[in-house]
Amino acid sequence: MSQPEIPLGKRKPLYRFLEILPGALSYGAVILLFVLSWVSPLLGALYMLVVIAVTLVKAVATAFRTIQGYKVMKRAERVDWSKRLGDLENPHDAFERLRDRDDGSYDFAEHVQNLRMLSAVEGKSEPKPHNVDHAVIMTAYNEGLPTLVPSIEAVRDTTFPNERIIFVLAYEERGGEAMEQTALELQKQFRGTFGKFMLIKHPDKLKNEIVGKGPNLTYAGEKLAEYVRKRRIPAENVIVTSLDSDNQVHPKYLDYVAYEFLVRPDRQHYSYQPVAMFTNNIWDAAAPMRVIAMSNSFFNVISTMRPHLLKNFASHSQPLAALMGMDFWSKRTIVEDGHQYWRSLFYFEGKYEVVPIRVPIYQDAVISDTFFETLKAQFIQLRRWDYGASDVAYVGSYLFSKDCKVPFWQLFPKFWRLLDGHVTLAMMAPIVAFGGWVPMLMNLGSRGTVAFNLPNVVGWIQTIAMIGLIITVVISLQMLPKRPEKYKKQKSLLMVLQWVLMPVIAIVYQSAAAFYAQTRLMLGKYMEKFDVTKKVVKG
Repeated sequence: MSQPEIPLGKRKPLYRFLEILPGALSYGAVILLFVLSWVSPLLGALYMLVVIAVTLVKAVATAFRTIQGYKVMKRAERVDWSKRLGDLENPHDAFERLRDRDDGSYDFAEHVQNLRMLSAVEGKSEPKPHNVDHAVIMTAYNEGLPTLVPSIEAVRDTTFPNERIIFVLAYEERGGEAMEQTALELQKQFRGTFGKFMLIKHPDKLKNEIVGKGPNLTYAGEKLAEYVRKRRIPAENVIVTSLDSDNQVHPKYLDYVAYEFLVRPDRQHYSYQPVAMFTNNIWDAAAPMRVIAMSNSFFNVISTMRPHLLKNFASHSQPLAALMGMDFWSKRTIVEDGHQYWRSLFYFEGKYEVVPIRVPIYQDAVISDTFFETLKAQFIQLRRWDYGASDVAYVGSYLFSKDCKVPFWQLFPKFWRLLDGHVTLAMMAPIVAFGGWVPMLMNLGSRGTVAFNLPNVVGWIQTIAMIGLIITVVISLQMLPKRPEKYKKQKSLLMVLQWVLMPVIAIVYQSAAAFYAQTRLMLGKYMEKFDVTKKVVKG
């Protein structure tokens, strides 16, 4: 089994065509509105109405799935995953004890079925909970103790036994002497806390590596694999979780992942995706950043309700044996998390899935030293995420190659959704915001009723879509952590009023960042440096 790699240097014609395709379609979708409106105001109006109708349907679906996903997440958080994991030590006895019960908790019936299945294979060298070890790789560049200490403490405070956790702090040599001293201080502070606390420094300027998180993760993964071999720990029973420096895992996360790992016979062909919630410092963030952070959190909640479409994002977990087979993460892209989904899918020739772990890993909203630096840092973060459009060429070139081992009709819908997602992200907001006026402005000398009434129709549909936004606001208030004592009650009102910024943010940040990333791809000006989002902790 093997998987293709992102090419270095000059691309083949098909690859270049597919790199240009997302940007060409995004720009083309906007230009098409003007062209159709010039040809006929009716055609322009019909095109605009189709776009608005699609937006309305998505808004309603988003509101519904947000409510559904939030309820499921809260139910999953209430489960005693440590106890369920313990039931797998002796599945036969646990099944006999629980077979006629239903305590109404999240997926209890499925838990009983898992016990029945494992009872049938008991004694066939299947691993038990006590055989499973967790390895946590936390990457760092130049972050300080105020960011890193709470993240490591969150791992320490999980319900999984600390003596079976290998903690790896993977830090960059280019972080300088300050990062070196921070790493040594952390090792001193957490010595004896875990089964092993490893410091691994990623050397700067290694060959065939971009400046990014993927090379750091891979270098640390290789050192972890060496340690596991020396200690004669079975790599197939080690689950690796990658974390950013600001990631704080839910207390039940590691037990939950170990449980889902053990109940799957073909467990090496899965990875495990938590719900990324950008709420660590949400009360300290500026209003535009709060809206973006909560919107991204909603998207991640919704994604867990569509497991067949779920992909790796930010922090995720994957078996060490699988990672060793596929050479860990890519060292050639700044979006190594989402790209890992495609590498894994190709490595396992289509037999790969992402399992939703419906508890959160809490992350930071963007905060920098000043308000204007924060605005800039947020755009830089979003354009990095949106550079995931580079996977269109990676996936498409493999799909249409003779070496493709994934069935065409399994991979093509995934490729299409990938392309459609990036194009929609770029073009939808400006068309919805301003498109209603285009047919009329392009035909000022005309008396066409449709063109002149279109802005009113669009406004009416947008008003209906506001229902989805209201639901979003209500759910966002429930997702917020407790208001810090340093803030007055009036701050809670701002958490509601901030959503009036949503239309502006959708254009200035989400759409503009997507167009930026896609334009870079079109011009062959590849983003090959991971611009680290600065972590600022407010006192």
